Amino acid sequence: MIKVFVAGHKGTLGSALLRTIPEKYKILTASRDEVNLGDFESTYDFLNKERPDAIILAAAKVGGIGANSNHQKDFLLENLKIQNSVIEAASLIKIHNLLFLGSSCIYPKFADQPISEESLLKGQLEPTNEGYAIAKIAGIKLCRSIYEEQKLNYFSLMPTNLYGPNDNFDPQVSHVTPSLLRKFHEAKAAQSDEVVVWGSGTPKREFMHVDDMADACWYMLGQEVRGELINVGTGQDIEISDLAKLIARIVGFDGNIVFDISKPDGTPRKVLDVSKIHSFGWKHRIDLEDGLQSTYAWYKSALERGEVRGQ
Repeated sequence: MIKVFVAGHKGTLGSALLRTIPEKYKILTASRDEVNLGDFESTYDFLNKERPDAIILAAAKVGGIGANSNHQKDFLLENLKIQNSVIEAASLIKIHNLLFLGSSCIYPKFADQPISEESLLKGQLEPTNEGYAIAKIAGIKLCRSIYEEQKLNYFSLMPTNLYGPNDNFDPQVSHVTPSLLRKFHEAKAAQSDEVVVWGSGTPKREFMHVDDMADACWYMLGQEVRGELINVGTGQDIEISDLAKLIARIVGFDGNIVFDISKPDGTPRKVLDVSKIHSFGWKHRIDLEDGLQSTYAWYKSALERGEVRGQ
């Protein structure tokens, strides 16, 4: 069997990777007590001992627009520490396959839509998540350099906005989808008349279920990608106002939705060009409404068990 170290296995994507693992792979995980991924020596010793055949680097410090904007230094430093430790240690040990996970926020704020991989570094970043984006860009370039110099199969997948089970629902750090699911659920329970949503509601975003992203990771791990940067998404976007209405309907909230224009909108539109990953033979399968319905069902069940992060 192929031994794969999933770094960040307790996160939203990491847990999805464990849920969807194909039979030919054997998973290796490690808690923070076992290895400090932000420390090179700890990471090198762990990888040298375990010698996995491949690594999926899903470990990262992540958050929504508020957390990113207010803690730029932390997002930049912590992500650089994690990815530098793992990628450098893996390259020294000569682990042949490494899949680095980034984010669509690496692309310029006003990139042509849909955003192709060639848009990287062709314009100014969105200021609210610049620190996180710069860290991820550094990881992409590091993987590319290692492929060019050592011919190791290190490559980067750039997911669109993900949602699904085991997301973080803390309103201080969560992304838009879990934030809205929680807001509308609590408003319905409290019989509130309205829900306030950040921004104007006019920005357009692309959303993909995390199980689709996990499936893409497993699929691409079996390919020789040769240092490439590859977008992963649905190629379909939706206005935040329409997303809010869809989530309200799924939850069963029938009050007013108020948009707070004093809050930042971020990038006006962000949808990925997914033609490159389609050329490899992979496409997403989960429809947005179906995915949100199943995620809300999971959220209610997990609430009853006391297993919701950030609750």
